[in-house]
Amino acid sequence: MIQIQKLTKTYTTKHGTVTGVDNVSLGVGKGEIFGIVGYSGAGKSSLIRCINLLERPTSGSVTVDGKDLTKLNGGQLRKARLKIGMIFQHFYLISQKTVYDNIAFALRAEGTPAKSIETRVEELLEMVGLSDKRDVYPAQLSGGQKQRVGIARALANNPAVLLCDEATSALDPNTTLSILRLLKDINRKLNITIVLITHEMNVVKEICDRMAVMQGGRVIEEGQVYDIFAEPQKDLTKEFISSVVSFNVPEHILSEFTGTLVKVLFKGTVAGEGVISDMLQHYPIKGNFLHGAIEYIQERPLGIFIMELKGTSSAVMDALKYMESRSAIVEVIPNGH
Repeated sequence: MIQIQKLTKTYTTKHGTVTGVDNVSLGVGKGEIFGIVGYSGAGKSSLIRCINLLERPTSGSVTVDGKDLTKLNGGQLRKARLKIGMIFQHFYLISQKTVYDNIAFALRAEGTPAKSIETRVEELLEMVGLSDKRDVYPAQLSGGQKQRVGIARALANNPAVLLCDEATSALDPNTTLSILRLLKDINRKLNITIVLITHEMNVVKEICDRMAVMQGGRVIEEGQVYDIFAEPQKDLTKEFISSVVSFNVPEHILSEFTGTLVKVLFKGTVAGEGVISDMLQHYPIKGNFLHGAIEYIQERPLGIFIMELKGTSSAVMDALKYMESRSAIVEVIPNGH
């Protein structure tokens, strides 16, 4: 659905040229929810604004549904943008207009007949759970309700792609969760492709299929959300994940143990099996659990345990091999930790 090839975006400032996006290539499949994660200044907002050419790339191409947007003229680009909806962190609703008119505005701008506008707005209000707010004004709405209006407005012209620019950053955790569930429901019902940028890993964990991590304008890691949570490769990715799923044991606690310290990771259904208990029964070693939990990511379990194993070196080695044979990923924590 979306193909970004060698995209670069630079800005000219009084201090010289600044690179916002640096030679990024990404692909997003139809019906996928794709998360782009990074701290402020990583380039993620510049990247998403280049997808619908709100900002024109300095070089590279952006192809959406088979059309290279960078090669379209004004009228062609305007038509192509009808299939790309966008929602923002700060809602950008028209305060003097009712909820109905805020949504209808996008339809009127495209010359939709009045009778069709009313039908479509009513559909959208029901979809986002705001049928009872039809005639109220933005000032009378909560933050979550305002974002629901923003989502309805972005969906007005039946887009194939929905771009979300920090769409939940201004909301409290419970409201964020309700908005994410709404987006997931819309994705499933309409098969709409969603690109979502955020600095919050909880957002990615909740609804995204795949993700990319950005730093300094570049994509430093990309893949399935589950796989990245299970085995992050880059330090920045590990930092983001630790804000959501922390399995670190304090150094002063680790220093108290004299056995072999290991981190054991179980992916998928094996996370719920008794691999560790079986291992302790099979081999002449003692195990001491320091930390552990099972997280659910994309409705799949991910189990991570940190434990101390005591026994002869050969027995410990055999135990580690046994767990690996049962599909565990085992990492020995080096002496000195």
